[in-house]
Amino acid sequence: MMREEIVFGPIHSRRLGSSLGINLLPEKGKLCNFDCIYCECGWNKDGRGDKAIPDAKKLRKALEAKLKDCVKNSVGIDSITFSGDGEPTLNPDFPEIISITIELRDRYFPSAKVSVLSNATRVGKPEVFEALKKVDNPILKLDAPTDELVRKINQPHGDYHVADVVESLRKFDGDFVLQTMFLRSPDFDSSSSEVLDGWMAIVRDLKPREVMVYTLDREAPAEGLEKFTVEEMESLTRPLIEEGVNIQIRG
Repeated sequence: MMREEIVFGPIHSRRLGSSLGINLLPEKGKLCNFDCIYCECGWNKDGRGDKAIPDAKKLRKALEAKLKDCVKNSVGIDSITFSGDGEPTLNPDFPEIISITIELRDRYFPSAKVSVLSNATRVGKPEVFEALKKVDNPILKLDAPTDELVRKINQPHGDYHVADVVESLRKFDGDFVLQTMFLRSPDFDSSSSEVLDGWMAIVRDLKPREVMVYTLDREAPAEGLEKFTVEEMESLTRPLIEEGVNIQIRG
């Protein structure tokens, strides 16, 4: 599902309520340094060739217009959410755009949260880390505990190491949301001990303020993927829940 606007919605999010979306990537394409087998936006190669990325000035104009319209029409917003067609932190103006968004949020919808859905690959960059520290909900992805498994699920471009990402996430001192997709594929199963035990060890290490566990919700580009039930995910994460970890499960 491609978002063909810089600012879209608000739409109902199963995680964030009434969510006004922001797409910092091409309006008619996809730009991501992951190529996840479950991505609702499809494969990177099918991104239709659009490479135009909105800058901070264009974002300010589009976001302010949308927020004014929502105020005028009494449309509620629970979250202003950076998601879009790929990885939002790839936009070179990302730090400036976060500052602009917080400024406009404070002016028009001061009770709304600012949320960023990110694959956490660029958290090691100081300017990206500082920008993510400013938002209410830095929602950072880690789907598997080993490089080999990440290659199967997320198919990262370039040099990617789970250990590096975990080291960068430690700098949040737990003040972030960890997001993990649970699924089965012909060569991967989130419920297997090699995945689950390693993932739980990372959760215990990072101590995020919240863990979002979710599963397939829309059609995926890869074949043979199976979703988990809420009951299955509750059972699999029960050891962490019993230890007091705040886990939100979405089917």
